[in-house]
Parts: sequence; structure tokens; C-alpha cells
Amino acid sequence: MLRNKTKIVKIGNIAMGGDENVLIQSMCNIKTSNVEEVIKEINECAKLGASLMRVSIIDEDDLKAIPLIKKSIDIPLVCDIHYTLKDAIKAIEYGADAIRINPGNTKKEELDNLIEIAKKHKTAIRIGINEGSFSSKNEKPIHEQLVSEALKWVEYFENLEFYNLIISVKSSDLFTTIKSYELLGESTIYPLHIGLTESGFDDIGIIKSVACLSPILLKGIGSTIRISLTHDPKKEVLTAKRLLKSLNLYKNYPNFVSCPTCGRCKVSNIKDLAKETLTYLENNNINLKVAVMGCVVNGIGEGKNADIGLAGANHEFIIFKKGDVIKTVKEENALEEFFKEIDKMKN
Repeated sequence: MLRNKTKIVKIGNIAMGGDENVLIQSMCNIKTSNVEEVIKEINECAKLGASLMRVSIIDEDDLKAIPLIKKSIDIPLVCDIHYTLKDAIKAIEYGADAIRINPGNTKKEELDNLIEIAKKHKTAIRIGINEGSFSSKNEKPIHEQLVSEALKWVEYFENLEFYNLIISVKSSDLFTTIKSYELLGESTIYPLHIGLTESGFDDIGIIKSVACLSPILLKGIGSTIRISLTHDPKKEVLTAKRLLKSLNLYKNYPNFVSCPTCGRCKVSNIKDLAKETLTYLENNNINLKVAVMGCVVNGIGEGKNADIGLAGANHEFIIFKKGDVIKTVKEENALEEFFKEIDKMKN
């Protein structure tokens, strides 16, 4: 799939943009001053595939936590600051790799000072324009207003010779978000952070986010993605990986298929086996096409193109590779034997 070729922006030890892969990020849901908990959450998300993580900064304790956190993580740290840019300047001085601000909520003098400090430290800045914090100023469609506002601030930064920018224009409305990013993708060369903000809890948020972000990604738009869920950040990272893999935009991730089961199924725990298999594949970054099926009709038939598969038979399972049965195992030993065969292939 052709990606929009954008300017490359350096954030800590990674590069964002160009026509590179879409980078996954999430945001800690713990107060930043709780250093040990934040470090644990960031490292768990990094292990699952997050390329960068964001934290909120609301007071001096959060600011002082930045260097302590950075000592114990390997991915860039983005600091999210609203209303007062004095904290944004301090965050840069404490070592933030990037900051996210909404320039419309700031004072011009503070913003100009921030830009100079960011230039000095080579810190990236995300200009984040959200519908929820943006007052409609004319009769134009809101997506046009959002993009116009973002481009106004891009010009402001460029006039001060600052180009280390990432742009986002978010809404909690699916169609506004799609239209905004389509228009923005045509209007700027900077990397775009895409996401449907405040999408909702768990499955509701996942469905809305996938419906919204798929058409954006399929048009080659987006250099980094966050799935914003009322849930654990690790769920956001996994959902983003699953979405990107489905669109052939993420390589180091399994292609997992399983059947819904039906009356042909003669084994009792196929749903648990499917869930445990996917968890094993994700936790170990195993890039194979793997099938878990309830019967041999689906197993060999629908799953024949899988690198390896497990299919229920008459109170036992068959393990097959590329459509050929290699082993029959007892129901109680199925998962152990299946993982052994998977491990042989990943090595």
C-alpha cells in the first residue's frame, strides 16, 4: 500500500514520517508522578509494540518524574501539556522527547519562548487541534475549520523557523475525523497523528475506531496511531496492532484466524484455546498465519492456507501445516503440543 510521503521528524531515538511504518502509541492512565507504576506501564506497552508513549503533566511532581522515567524506558516519552506552556518548557528541560500542545489554549509570549527552547533542545512538538476544545468561528463545516486552524498554527511555527512538527485534528465524531484527515493529508507534508478521540469503552471504542481509521489508513494517511479507549493502554496497543496487521501495515504480528464454532464441534474448549493461542502469539511477536478451528471441515478446508493450525476432531485434535496433517493429539494435551510446533516454526 502506498503511504503519503511526509517530512521525517526525529523523536528521541526514532524517526516518524517519510513513507515508514505507522508507529503505534498510547498514553499512560496513571498520574505521572507515580514513577514506578508509569515505568511498568510504559515498558509493558513497549513490549507489546508501542513505539512511543505519552504522559500528562499537571504539576511540578510530574515534571520531576520525567528524568526518572526516562532512565528506565527505551522508547521516546511524549509530554502532554495544556493551558500553561511554562510546564511545557520545563518538560523539555527535564528531557521530554516531544510535547503535545494545543496552541490555541496558550499565550503568544509563552508560545514563542517554547518554540525557541524546543529548537535549542531539538524537541518535537505535536500541534493537537481537538473539536472538543475548539470553538466554531464560522459557517464552514467543522472539519474544514479544524484543518484551517491546524494549518494556521503550522504557518506560525514555520515563520519562527520551527519545522519539527507532528499534526493532529481530532474529533469524537467518526465522519468529522475522516474528513479532517483526508483534507489535512492533502494540505501538509508533516507527519500526522491519527485517532478517534474519546471513542468509548472497550468494544464500542474499538468498533468506532476501526470504522473511522481504516479508510484514513487505506488512503495512505497517518504516520502514527493511537486507539483511544476507556481501557488499559495495553489494550490500545494491541488493538492498533490488530488493525494495522489487518491492513497489511504491520509486519511483526500474527495473522490469526478462528471459526465461530457450530454443531459440528466435538471438543469442549475451542474458544479458550483460540484465546490462549492468540495471547501466546501476541506476547511472543510470532509472525505466522495460525488457525484454530472447531472441526476438520473448517480446519483443513478454511484453514488450509495457514502456516500451522489446530482443528477439533472427535474429542481430539489434529495439528496441520499448510493443509497437511502432521499430528493427532489428545484434547487435554492439544495446546501444549500446538505451542511446541509453533515454537519450531518461529525458530
